[in-house]
This record gives sequence, structure tokens and C-alpha cells, in this order.
Amino acid sequence: QSALFNFQSLLLVILLFICTCTYVRAVAPSLVDRNKVGFPGLLFKAARIGERLSPYVALACIAMAVTILLK
Repeated sequence: QSALFNFQSLLLVILLFICTCTYVRAVAPSLVDRNKVGFPGLLFKAARIGERLSPYVALACIAMAVTILLK
């Protein structure tokens, strides 16, 4: 199934996107910081969410891993 039709898969895609953007911004900040508007601005916003809410994002990743492993 597509990740758009399965809520758990959609949450997993969003979490992975946030974590990836945060990692890319930590490694190469110039790639993410230069585009703050439009579609590339989505990368900046996801990286900002990952930085500011990192404990909650980490807990969500752990919870998602547990639910996938128990499936």
C-alpha cells in the first residue's frame, strides 16, 4: 500500500523526513539554510522541528520502532 493510505506508514515517512532533514542540516547547514520559502523551505522547517523538538521526535521514533517490531 501507499504511505498516504496507511496512517502508520504516513507517520513513519514524516518522522524519517524530519530526522533526515535534521541530520543534513547538522552536516551541511548551507544546503538547508539558504532556502527558507517555497517547497525547499519545507526542508528548513522540518530540520527546525527536529532541532527544537528533538526529545519528542526521538520518543516518537522509539515508539514507532516498537510498534513495527511488535507487528
